[in-house]
Amino acid sequence: MRRFLYHLILSIISFTIWNACVAVKETIDEEEFNLKVTEFKEHYPVFRNYFGIPSSGKIDSIFYDDTEKKITLKFSRQFASIPLREDNVSAIKDSVKNFFGEEYSLYSFDFFVEKYPLDELIPNYYRSGKSNIDKARLPLPREKKNPVIKNISKPYEITNGLNDKNVLLWHSHGWYYNNQEKRWMWQRARLFQTVEDIGPLSFTIPFLIPMLENAGATVFVPRERDTQINEVIIDNDNDKQKAFTELTKGKNQKWKTFNTGFALKNPVLKEGENPFLSGTSRYIETDTIETASVKWSPDFPETGEYVVYISYQSFEDSNEETIYIVSHAGGQTEFRINQKIGGGTWIHLGKFLFKKGKDKNQYVLLSNKAASYGKIVSADAVRFGGGFGIVEREGQLSKRAKFIEGSRYWLQYAGMPDTLVYNLNNSKDDYKDDYQSRAEYGNYLFGKPYGPNRNRNEKGLGIPIDVSLAFHTDAGITRNDTVIGTLMIYSTPGIDSSDLFPDGVSRLANRDLADVVQTQIVEDIRALYDSAWTRRQLMDAMYSEAARPNFPSMLLELLSHQNFLDMKFHLDPRFKFDASRAIYKGILKFLAYQYGYEYVVQPLPVTHFTAELVGNKVKLSWQPKKDPLEPTAVPEKYVVYTRIDDGGFDNGRLTDSTSFILENPEAGKIYSFKVTALNKGGESFPSEILSVGISKKNTQPILIVNGFDRIAPPASVESPKFMGFLNIIDEGVPYMYDYGYTGVQYNYNPNSKWITDDDPGHGASASDFETKIIAGNTFDYSYIHGKALLNNGFSFCSASDESIWDGIISLTKYPFVDFIFGEEKKTLPPKLNSPKGIEFQTIPDALKEKIKTYIQLGGKVFMSGSYIGSDLYTDPDSIGIKFANEVLRLKLKNGYASRRGDVYSVNKKFLRTDYSFSFNTSFNEKIYKVEAPDQIASINGSEILMRYNENEFSAAVGFSEGRGAVVFGFPFETINDEIKRNEVMKAVLDYLEVK
Repeated sequence: MRRFLYHLILSIISFTIWNACVAVKETIDEEEFNLKVTEFKEHYPVFRNYFGIPSSGKIDSIFYDDTEKKITLKFSRQFASIPLREDNVSAIKDSVKNFFGEEYSLYSFDFFVEKYPLDELIPNYYRSGKSNIDKARLPLPREKKNPVIKNISKPYEITNGLNDKNVLLWHSHGWYYNNQEKRWMWQRARLFQTVEDIGPLSFTIPFLIPMLENAGATVFVPRERDTQINEVIIDNDNDKQKAFTELTKGKNQKWKTFNTGFALKNPVLKEGENPFLSGTSRYIETDTIETASVKWSPDFPETGEYVVYISYQSFEDSNEETIYIVSHAGGQTEFRINQKIGGGTWIHLGKFLFKKGKDKNQYVLLSNKAASYGKIVSADAVRFGGGFGIVEREGQLSKRAKFIEGSRYWLQYAGMPDTLVYNLNNSKDDYKDDYQSRAEYGNYLFGKPYGPNRNRNEKGLGIPIDVSLAFHTDAGITRNDTVIGTLMIYSTPGIDSSDLFPDGVSRLANRDLADVVQTQIVEDIRALYDSAWTRRQLMDAMYSEAARPNFPSMLLELLSHQNFLDMKFHLDPRFKFDASRAIYKGILKFLAYQYGYEYVVQPLPVTHFTAELVGNKVKLSWQPKKDPLEPTAVPEKYVVYTRIDDGGFDNGRLTDSTSFILENPEAGKIYSFKVTALNKGGESFPSEILSVGISKKNTQPILIVNGFDRIAPPASVESPKFMGFLNIIDEGVPYMYDYGYTGVQYNYNPNSKWITDDDPGHGASASDFETKIIAGNTFDYSYIHGKALLNNGFSFCSASDESIWDGIISLTKYPFVDFIFGEEKKTLPPKLNSPKGIEFQTIPDALKEKIKTYIQLGGKVFMSGSYIGSDLYTDPDSIGIKFANEVLRLKLKNGYASRRGDVYSVNKKFLRTDYSFSFNTSFNEKIYKVEAPDQIASINGSEILMRYNENEFSAAVGFSEGRGAVVFGFPFETINDEIKRNEVMKAVLDYLEVK
């Protein structure tokens, strides 16, 4: 950059001196001007490189107008693929003027990128002063509508977030039917243990969509968003189970039939079939008191979390605040649905826990109660869960869960009109249909004049979409020592080549949106992970997903899934959270500017969470977490969510304080809590889950300390001839669940070339797990430990590990402390020298001191985790080894001690010697996999308590001398059988003589 600057300045100085000797021109001599232009073009590469303009950003033309005293420079579209701001635009202009020199000072200079003046390409958001903004790209005033969905059970209102905004979002491609090969397949190659068809959903489903919803947005997704493979549908047209119940009060009220509605007449949807035109629906008039209702009562095949979808018909006089109540395992959640819009498709309410079977307390209820008489309330099908694909293509089903499939198939299931939305190529090319359909779904949701591009006057569903995002990871291919980085694509022309939206608003709003979001992504990643993160082009190109939406839209290529260095970030759950937060913030800032309000960013999750038993009360406390990147992300209030036993969480209670008291918890029950931070911009992600329980036998509580916070990518290795992810060293820990894992990488040769998507060369990965949901860290293990304690007659409470090492909770108050360390261990960020540094150390020095003092004073400790010994033995200066040997009295012998997870007792003082059990060593969706448990041996008077069956390695050690410790080389919570967990916990308590 300095070299470019030197040459540029030298050029400017040379020409300035030369021009000083030349008279100011009142009339341009064409020959001299052409000479000047030639000289400028010769120096243009230096100029271009200095300002970061790509080589494709060429000079189209330079001409003059003697009459107007004007020199006009026109550049190609790619000239504007850098972010343009007032300062660099001014510098570009000044540099050109200085180059031409004083000789042309009487002439004004105009700069164009294609037909747009250069200044117009500065986003409104980055302009100084309101007088400078381009009002042509601001949205027109719209008729105020009730939102299509409003959760009124939330104990708060959002005023400065994305409240009442509708966001269309889709995560890449999906499993599709290839019409040429006559098979179902991915649209991209399996690379680096994922595939782009599902890799982006590992950002959107656990992170980005919840962030947008926590800010108040309603998010529409043209793919199935529920990963629940079970599905229960209840509909008036096919009610063999008598699960659809109509109730009326009074003779004047009667449910009537409307001849359009959802019906699934066959288990398979064939080409052209629209389930929302195959049945009927029911309707009735509103009343100011409830005189009619409908109840949908499901029978669930398994306990689990299910998304609830509703459907209805919309009429001119539909009720705009129709009451729906979802009764679930955590209580009841009430919604207000604007049935005037959104009729004839699936409307997503949320995800809830339901218990297996048919329960009178599990249902969805619709009421005709309203603010006035005579409006129409419609009742149609209700759906629970995502289920498996049912759309048939040339006689074949996908045989995969709906959330795996591409948009084309879900949109047919969702009642979209085929030739307007999802079948745009006469059923001959599902690949094109899939990427073309996603935007058309949003256009159809919006409707006239923003309707599908084949008929923009199609009425549609009347849901105004404010912004759309196509989320991809195909930013390019290269072989170098840097990441490919972030590419953002927008389109100033629409699919009809017009640079205006159907309402006449300038499509330059697309550039504003793309620039704001790309800028936020790059700034945040550079601050948190990689100071050299590449900002690739801000590309104006007529890609279908960028050009088809009839509202502000962008196509994000966050990084390159073909490039190993990018994938080190992609597979890291910490990066997924932060990248998703950056996208959410960019969308928020754009929309706040468009609609003229002050934005507030939702807070980060709270920290230092504690749940103590104080007498017959539960006292919760926590601390806010500062966001160094966002000054508005300051909590003002908090929401405390409660779960009783194995039920679901309630709707939460609001508090202004950083503490909360629950009075008189019932003995014998386990109360679990999570806390979120709240401000005017929305709600944070939740804290870890902490639990308490009061025993009827012993009210003196035991303390559980949750030290398992880790989320991490798999281990990686890189060398000139061997590069990739090595799960055999470390498989990583997903946040909550991993939806994007296909299988292990098997091609590590960086020089191996792509041949086909089935044989993609370097990074090629297996496919045996690509339909599986894999449990990671659910942050909910104090419940499992606490249940075993309660079943053994002990009360318990819990706290986060940071609250212990920072002295908020004193260990000495408790006769026994159970430390949960799970898969906690030192973890590097994906980029060396990152500001994040090493995270997730199992026992930091401050905690070592607390534990050491506690045991010295007579305390009794139980620890379990995969890496307690191996992590301590990596401490510098033998601090960790000394703590392991002298305080815990364990010695590390091996860090990969068992693959089968079978354990048996070798110490009669602990358990009878024929006692055995197993812990989880396989991927599943219930509990995380233990991949590398420790072999820990006795030292300094401790004794071996258990061994791994497969090799006789020692699995647990302990000592008990009025004080003591028991340490497992594997996590207690992964013991497969609950009865075994109870018995093993009893053995620990008895061995340490806990009374």
